[in-house]
Amino acid sequence: MDTTLGTLLLVEDDPNDVMLFRRAKDKAKLANPLHVVSDGDAAIAYLSGQSQYADRNTHPFPALMLLDLKLPRKSGLEVLEWLRQQQDIHRLPVVVMTSSKESADVGKAYDLGANSYLVKPVAFDTLLAMVRALGMYWLILNENPEFSAQDSSL
Repeated sequence: MDTTLGTLLLVEDDPNDVMLFRRAKDKAKLANPLHVVSDGDAAIAYLSGQSQYADRNTHPFPALMLLDLKLPRKSGLEVLEWLRQQQDIHRLPVVVMTSSKESADVGKAYDLGANSYLVKPVAFDTLLAMVRALGMYWLILNENPEFSAQDSSL
């Protein structure tokens, strides 16, 4: 696996949204590895390197997390709140990517430390433009912090 490219962690429970994101990522020619988890508990397990995600060669710590809010088990807001309380990994960039335009969700996400809040577009071409912009900004231009627990299971 190419460790020079930062891994994307997509936390999304809708298989159609996952498929569309994969298509947009491929069409945008983002070479970054993509890992997908479908609920809040799995996101926390992945980030903390627990259970099936303990092998960081197979499940590398992400450079960016794309987080839906409406998830089973733990909501995206609960995942974000948990993440920001973790000493070793709390600086992980998080882009909330959800269908909710509710101002309460937007405000709460930023209050809990989201780095960006995007509403999922309906049209594929708009999603493609969004994924290209995400890749350019967060994976190429942005300078990410180092994580002391990146290569361990925390």
